[in-house]
Formats: sequence, structure tokens, C-alpha cells
Amino acid sequence: MSTTSTGSSSSRRPRSAGPFDVPATPDRIREFLGAIGLRPSRKYGQSFLADPFVADAEAALVEVPPDTTVVEIGGGLGALTAALLRRHPGPLTVVERDPRLAAHLRRTFGDRIDLLEADALTVELPPAAAVVGNLPYSVATPILLRLFAARVPRIVFLVQREVADRLGASPGSKTYGRLSIVARLYGEIELFRTVPSEAFTPRPEVESRIGVHRARPDGLPVPSVPDFERIVRLLFGGRRKQLGNLLPIVAGGVAEAERAATRAGWPAEWRRQRPEQLPPEAFFALASALYHSR
Repeated sequence: MSTTSTGSSSSRRPRSAGPFDVPATPDRIREFLGAIGLRPSRKYGQSFLADPFVADAEAALVEVPPDTTVVEIGGGLGALTAALLRRHPGPLTVVERDPRLAAHLRRTFGDRIDLLEADALTVELPPAAAVVGNLPYSVATPILLRLFAARVPRIVFLVQREVADRLGASPGSKTYGRLSIVARLYGEIELFRTVPSEAFTPRPEVESRIGVHRARPDGLPVPSVPDFERIVRLLFGGRRKQLGNLLPIVAGGVAEAERAATRAGWPAEWRRQRPEQLPPEAFFALASALYHSR
């Protein structure tokens, strides 16, 4: 079950900025971006963190042994990179696709990081105890789904608040749906502080939120992930309809739906319920029941 914390992960002030020359105020960020000729794309939700307290809060949530590898997705101007290096002395790999930002990260951090100049959606990431990133709004969901499927033990993310709320939503809420259930398939979500738009430059039109995903330590609770995803997609494609009308479509008939619901241990009133009223475990059990009834 997902849990939520409204406070920051650390009440202390960020540690010393150290030797790293990282633009960390709106004026310095705008000056630096102008100098390298980079115009942030609003279409892709490209903004840069201008609040070292937020970066420090994210770095504090990594919580892995000091000799293990951490991967940061989207190094940007290096605010989070610097915070990670202050808190985690172990190996740090930074993924950055923009060559101008990658060059800045090389100059700033040198051999303190391993830099992958690549797209986080396609590059093969090194094995890591944790992955952390301020994810661009346009690709946050596919990146997270890729990390979930890779069974990364710990993922610390900062994403658009709407996406974070969907990831951590509970049954019956307006934001509960396919993304909530898929996140639970692979582990548990915990949500932390909301980050206002003023913490970024340029300022986005929406708030962001910090969260953590912890992978399941054991096997997945479904026999086939593709089958499970198909079932959830079909059921939530008609979320305003009752399950008595939806499940026969998924199961291949009314009798098959009745047998699957019984095997899955669904409540007696399932026919009158809607998909968003059932917990993730109900869909895990349904996927297993349908798979083994073939």
C-alpha cells in the first residue's frame, strides 16, 4: 500500500555546496543557459532546479550503502548531481542527452562521475542500487515504467504532481487507475513534499512532487506481465462501467467471468462495482486466475 509524507525528508539545511560551480539561482541559470545557447522547451517540460534544499531532500532519500552505484537521470545543470556527491561518496553515473549540458557536467564534476551522453528511454543503464532524477514532464511516465520493469531496488523521483499523485493513489480516489496499479505490481510508492513551481527556472505551470518507489524483494504477483497489463488496460478503458459488464469482455464470456472472479476471491458485489473501487491485489489475483484457466 502506498503511503504519503507531506514533510521534507530532511529538516536540516543543505550541506556545503563544496567546490562545484553549479548555477543554482534563477538569474545564474538564465545567464548560463544564454551563454551556451540553450532555450528550455516548454513543450517537453524542460525546467531546471533552482532550489538547493529540494536537491538535498532528494539526495537524502537515496539511502543506499556508500559503496553501491547510484544513477542519476537528467543531470541538467548539476544541482542534484552536486547534492548526490555530497551525500553519497560511492559511484555515480549521470545520464544526460543534451550535448551542451553534458559538456558542462564534464567540466564541473570531472572524474567524480561517469557520464552517459544518451537518452534515458533507450540507453542501457548500469546495474544500480538506486536511480534518482528530476524527470522531464513529457517523458516521466515512460521512464518510470522502464525503471519499474527493470526492478531497480530504489527509485527517487521528482515529477509533475499529477503524475506523482496517480502513482501513489489509493482505490476509490479520482486519481487511482492503471498507473497506480502498475506501480504496485512492481513495488511500493511513498510520496513526499510538494515542490512549488518557483523552485524551477523557467517556472513551469504546475507543481511537482518528490516520491520513492521501492521494488518488491521477491517475485511479481502475476504469472504474465503482458497479460496483466492487457487486463488492466481493458478494464480501466471502461472505468465508468460496472465490472459486471466489463469482466465478461476480458474473460471471454459471462460464465468465464464468474469463474475467474470466484477464483480471484473478488467480493460478492463485484458485478455492481467499478474498476477503481478494487485494490491492486484484486487485479493481481484476477490475472492469475485467468492465466491458469487457459
